Amino acid sequence: MSERPGNPAGWSPDDHSGQGWLRQHRADLLAGLDHLTAVHHQIERWGVDLAGRLLSGHRLLVAGNGGSAAEAQHLTAELVGRFEGERVPLAAIALHAETSSLSAIVNDYGQDEMFARQVAAHGRPGDVLLCLSTSGASANVLVAARRARELGLSTWALTGQAPNPLAALCDDMLAVPSVSGAAVQEAHLVVVHAVCAALDAEVARREQAARRRPARAAEVRA
Repeated sequence: MSERPGNPAGWSPDDHSGQGWLRQHRADLLAGLDHLTAVHHQIERWGVDLAGRLLSGHRLLVAGNGGSAAEAQHLTAELVGRFEGERVPLAAIALHAETSSLSAIVNDYGQDEMFARQVAAHGRPGDVLLCLSTSGASANVLVAARRARELGLSTWALTGQAPNPLAALCDDMLAVPSVSGAAVQEAHLVVVHAVCAALDAEVARREQAARRRPARAAEVRA
């Protein structure tokens, strides 16, 4: 999170006060949020796609390190539990959260396999692996994405500034152009919530359509 390839507008690199950091962070975060607003159709598409897959019995696997691991578990909690409205529970697994499996894999196979081996265990064709990385260069996430593609999973990347290796590797990607890792991770949380909102809307749409079908069939018979 220490990489700073540039400075957001309105921030002086010599201002190290708390207020200075907040001013810098606000500008950096707004740059990321402006980008997310511009690509809202992609975020909505992810939510609609996930709704269709998860309602059909597929699952979402999510991989990330550190703060991105927290984002991953936040997303899976929203899906297995609920976001804003009531709906069916949906299959989603944060791959860092199974600590006994994780420690055994790292001990026996090395850190680069910590997510990839779980992808091989849990993933099936039609599932989605969502990879979160502020740098887009985390080795264990890259290995997991390659393994997922070999096994027929769809791979999505949520990263910081592009180009980066993970964005280039995955089937679909959303890169937040903020400078700091902190702003990127906060923007990623906004994406998590926006995807959940789009997913919930699609689930509700499908449920309403299913309720209408018997009524239409009855009208036809009559």
